[in-house]
Amino acid sequence: MSRSTSDTSKPRHGSSASNPPATQGSSGSSPGVPQSVGSPPNAVSPRTTKRILVVDDERDLTDLLAFNLQRAGYDVIPAYNGSDAIDIARRDIPDLIILDLMLPGMDGTEVTRRLKADSKTAGIPIIMLSAKSEETDVVVGLTLGADDYVTKPFSPKILLARMATVLRRSDQPQAESGTHRAGPLSIDTSKHDVTLNGESVRLTLTEFKLLHALVAARGRVLTRDQLMDKAMGTDVFVTDRAIDVHITAIRKKLGEASWLVHTVRGVGYRLRESNDDGE
Repeated sequence: MSRSTSDTSKPRHGSSASNPPATQGSSGSSPGVPQSVGSPPNAVSPRTTKRILVVDDERDLTDLLAFNLQRAGYDVIPAYNGSDAIDIARRDIPDLIILDLMLPGMDGTEVTRRLKADSKTAGIPIIMLSAKSEETDVVVGLTLGADDYVTKPFSPKILLARMATVLRRSDQPQAESGTHRAGPLSIDTSKHDVTLNGESVRLTLTEFKLLHALVAARGRVLTRDQLMDKAMGTDVFVTDRAIDVHITAIRKKLGEASWLVHTVRGVGYRLRESNDDGE
C-alpha cells in the first residue's frame, strides 16, 4: 500500500514514548499472528478494556495507530494482512476492527465479507480506512456490513471520535420495535409517529420508512441501495435520484434539525445524533 496518513499524530519531540513494537507469537497461538501490543511507558491508565484490531500492511502506520489508540486507553492487536486479521478476529473477538481496504492478497472487502459471514465474528463492528480513489470499494464494504469508514489522510481525533460512536452503538441493544431515539428525534414504529423536540412531524409512508432505517442504523452509513431495499423492498426498482428527492423532503420537514440526516458523498446517508458530530 502506497498511501500514508500524513497528519496522524506522532509523539512530540522530547517525549519518552516510542512507537510500540508488535509482539509476535505466544503459547497456544498461531505462528506469525501478532498479539496485543504493550502500552507505551507514558500512557495514562486505561479507562477502558476495549480491544481494537488494527489491520494495515504498512507497519509504521499500524504502529502509529497503535500508539495513539493506546494513549486513548485502548488495547491494540496489530495485523498486517487479511488472513491474519481473520484468524485474530476469530480467536480474540475484538470489540472493534480498523481495517484498511488496500491489503495485499486478500483485500479489505473480502475480509469484511468473510467476517460478516461467520456467526462468531459477524457482530464485530468494522471501520474501514480508505483512499478517495477507493469509493466503490467503500460502498461494497458498507453493503457487506462495515459500520463506518475514514478517508486517508485523517486526523487521529476524527478516528477516535468515529470509534467512540461505533463502540457506543455496538454496546446499545437495538430494539426491533417500539421507540427509537436519535438526538431530538423520536420514532415510534408501533404508531408510525415521528416527533422532533416533542412536536409531531408529518411524513409520508416512504419518508417514514427511510427515516426509520437511518435511525435504526444508529449512525452507520447506509448506501442508497440499502435505503431502497429497507423502504421499498428488494423487488421494486427505484433510481438513486428518487431516494435523494425523498431525503430532501425529509430534511425540509425536519426544519432546523435537517442536520440530522447527513450526506456521505458518493456513498449514501447516515443519521447524526448531534450537530457537532465529527466528520
